[in-house]
Amino acid sequence: MRILIATDAWHPQVNGVVRTNEQLRIGLKQFGIEVSFISPLHNRSIPCPTYPEIRLSYISQDRIHQKIMHYQPDYVHISTEGPIGFAVRTYCLERQISFTTCYHTRFPEYLASRFPVPLSWSYAFLRRFHNSGSGMMVSTNSLADELKNRGFNNILPWTRGVNTTLFRPSGHLIFGVDEPVFLYVGRVAIEKNVEAFLNLDLPGKKVVVGSGPQLDELRSRYPDVLFSGSIEGEELAQHYASADVFVFPSLTDTFGVVLLEAMASGLPVAAFPVTGPKDIIKQGVTGFLNNDLRIAALKALQLKSKDCRLEALNYNWANSTKQFLNNIQRSHWKPQNETDRMGQLQSHSS
Repeated sequence: MRILIATDAWHPQVNGVVRTNEQLRIGLKQFGIEVSFISPLHNRSIPCPTYPEIRLSYISQDRIHQKIMHYQPDYVHISTEGPIGFAVRTYCLERQISFTTCYHTRFPEYLASRFPVPLSWSYAFLRRFHNSGSGMMVSTNSLADELKNRGFNNILPWTRGVNTTLFRPSGHLIFGVDEPVFLYVGRVAIEKNVEAFLNLDLPGKKVVVGSGPQLDELRSRYPDVLFSGSIEGEELAQHYASADVFVFPSLTDTFGVVLLEAMASGLPVAAFPVTGPKDIIKQGVTGFLNNDLRIAALKALQLKSKDCRLEALNYNWANSTKQFLNNIQRSHWKPQNETDRMGQLQSHSS
């Protein structure tokens, strides 16, 4: 089986979409499935306005055609709604080839936080983009309900996983032991609402891990906060394991893989009662959700590390990969044999 995934988010970017796609690539290979990506890597690109870390690719329809004919995929999945995703969508629609999509990011809210663009306009564009596919994957039940109410169709569940070997309680105390440590991990950008965390009156130390367009500004405005920048791997795991509470101030995430990383590290979570946290956090067990984030953070200090770890063990990338495979196999047009598949592609390319 060959699967083609089109994504505008790929290395060296560090975000939930890239992490998910990378883990999906690993998982599919473990199932013996050949997977290829059309990504910004090796394509000409420009930095996205206000998001310089994200590269917007210049890629022609002819180039897309060449890549797809070279890969000869059995299934096509479009991960993002950027230039690459749009070009692959156009190719598939012109040739009546089925494809699935994924709703990873609340781009309408992200765009509205920067420019005076009505949410209704952005959602109309995304609705048209996703409803033209055979299925749209979403990570949580609350997000599925919300998007269904906005007119999105063919919604499929696709949860996420966490590397519980890397992210684990380990006894690391890189921040000391004399005061509680409140940690945030993620992009340092306006849509992540990081200042809601930084402005909290909390005992102890605040630590922010991540990079983004607000990093320099917030670092200068909050000199008492430790800004670690972007880190990965074992160093990131040590930061999680050395904290006491994970504070997640975002109001716009669709899931929040960092929530699972924190829980796997034994960290209780403090967050607002919104999509993502309310689907993952068990109130009073693995965290506290409250419209007053300070109250949530202080209550989370009282929770047990082992309960957070046990809940995180229920999430793994192998099950996530199986769910993805079930979704595309149920949703995609599938030729009867190799001859039919190549004949369909070639007839539409002529």
